[in-house]
Amino acid sequence: MADEIHVRGSVSIPESELSWRFSRSSGPGGQHVNTSATAAELSFDVANSPSLPDTLKARALDRLAGRLVRGVLTVRAEEYRSQLRNRDAARTRLATLLAEATAPPPKKRVPKKVPRGINERRLENKKRRSAIKRQRSSRWD
Repeated sequence: MADEIHVRGSVSIPESELSWRFSRSSGPGGQHVNTSATAAELSFDVANSPSLPDTLKARALDRLAGRLVRGVLTVRAEEYRSQLRNRDAARTRLATLLAEATAPPPKKRVPKKVPRGINERRLENKKRRSAIKRQRSSRWD
């Protein structure tokens, strides 16, 4: 297992800032699921982390506001029967969440001016369709 979780660029979270909890997985599985603590729950205190720079921390707190409980982000993995694989899945999920949350905001879209030729063609087509429809209705008068 890696001793750090890579977030973005040179920013990594050391193992000492992570806390683990293990419990029994839910769902079917027979005798194995009833006796093994294979579900892994990984918690990371985003608000008080010294390894995250202030700008990334503010961005993460803002974007993950719905998932945080008192500034702590918790990820649970229980899809595998092995605790080790669930630990790896939780690490990967946490790294992905933090990478997305600390990503710089996308560049603003600069609307381009519509070229005059395109606008004129559009209006010309409208006039043509209008004339066709006008001719259809006028012959029944």
